[in-house]
Amino acid sequence: MGRVANLDKSERVELGVDLLAHVEAKSLSLSEAVDRIETVTTNPALTREILDTAELRGVIEREEGRIRTHRVGTYVRFEQQVVEREGDYECRRCGASLSTGHFVQFQSGELGPFGPSCVRKVLGRE
Repeated sequence: MGRVANLDKSERVELGVDLLAHVEAKSLSLSEAVDRIETVTTNPALTREILDTAELRGVIEREEGRIRTHRVGTYVRFEQQVVEREGDYECRRCGASLSTGHFVQFQSGELGPFGPSCVRKVLGRE
């Protein structure tokens, strides 16, 4: 299922924190944040560690079931940070079959593949 499957625990935490730092919404419900983190890991303990690490670093603030982002990172520039590749892929978010995968390039690594709609949802554009 792509390069994320080969990452160790600390690399997954970094990728999850990077993802939260680049979400374009000012506020998310906890379930919306977890939906995005599940593209990195479905392990509940690791999800909790990603949220804790992001909060400790000032990337997010948790309050009454909501996540407020502090925009530590910058918005993902689709033209530069989202790479499209032709191939036989499965979307990390919805599981759909893809002939073109969209991969997001973060400083900590690459996340994907996603379909065109799911990549926008993961980044908070839809």
